Amino acid sequence: MSLKDIKFQLHAIDSTGARRGSFTTEHGTVETPAFMPVGTAGFVRSTLPRDVEESGAEVLLANTYHLGLEERLATVKRMGGLHLFMGWNKTILTDSGGFQVFSLPDKEITDEGVWFSYNDKDKEKKEEKKKKDRMFLNPERSMEIQRDLGADIVMAFDECVEYPATREYVAKSSDRTTAWAKRCRDFELQSHQFLFGIVQGGVYPDLRRKSAEEITAITFDGFAIGGVSVGEGYELMKNVTKNTTPFLPFDKPRYLMGVGLPEDILEAVGSGIDMFDCVIPTRYARQGTLFTRLGKLRIMDKASRKEKYPIDTHCDCYTCRTYSQMVLRYLFFTRDPLAETLATIHNLTFYQDLMRDIRDAVEQGIYKSFKAKWLDKYHKQS
Repeated sequence: MSLKDIKFQLHAIDSTGARRGSFTTEHGTVETPAFMPVGTAGFVRSTLPRDVEESGAEVLLANTYHLGLEERLATVKRMGGLHLFMGWNKTILTDSGGFQVFSLPDKEITDEGVWFSYNDKDKEKKEEKKKKDRMFLNPERSMEIQRDLGADIVMAFDECVEYPATREYVAKSSDRTTAWAKRCRDFELQSHQFLFGIVQGGVYPDLRRKSAEEITAITFDGFAIGGVSVGEGYELMKNVTKNTTPFLPFDKPRYLMGVGLPEDILEAVGSGIDMFDCVIPTRYARQGTLFTRLGKLRIMDKASRKEKYPIDTHCDCYTCRTYSQMVLRYLFFTRDPLAETLATIHNLTFYQDLMRDIRDAVEQGIYKSFKAKWLDKYHKQS
């Protein structure tokens, strides 16, 4: 059990159900709704921790599946934990590895745990070597890895089910996730660590409710909606969120895992979600797609070839203060690594600016009109 209180406080609740709050870990206070940039193997790609902090981010996500490999975990432990390893002295959340395992083709799931082959992209591996490289992950091992990493928030190990999946399998899987959640709760973490439970249930409202009731009956410090962003599409994701959130405790943080695009976040905030994470802003940046208040901008398009204005004239990030679109486009075409860094800085700042504006709108009680105006402007050129 956690020895400390996460001190989740609700400062304002909008008529839509949107919430403005905060929670506190050993490494600082996180204002919610919050977006967590993803540092898969311990670092946000193509940028410095300093730049991530200057974007306004207060919490980062790191990946148990990738950092749990023997050598990587040993390196983090030798360094004294994930905060020193990452050069990040604010809050860190680690996922359980369940989402990554779900995406692997040759996994073997049992009630005890999951056998899988780590995907190191070596296509010349022989089958015999693959068998030797098989790894096992279960609730206890996931907790052990996350304990040793030393993150502030630890996620319970769950089974993330792909879409589509039969009702029969989803029901069985949700029961397994509940059993695993209990095993995770029984594991002793570090005294500063908080543990969140994950609700599953696929796209079936009654299974979502059942899972939510079972998971929230366990003493967790916060709760997440898992099993979205697995191919179900926007409408089903929206329905799952709306159908599940009412069964989550009012006085604890609510986290929608793996979401997403700005329009996804705006929709989910109205359903009462407090936390988000996704690789979209950083991945899109490396591919030359930039987010602006007027929609997405593809820097490689001809329209930016002679454009002397920044990516977004309303953005105060280092990239927009310093470089024009035409220069950034040039850097992408010459394949200069600086291009990905500058694009990442901008997208991270855009997302944090969006979250700050969302928090302000909720505080003012104008979230519905804010959302409509923001999306109307964003979709005109997106």
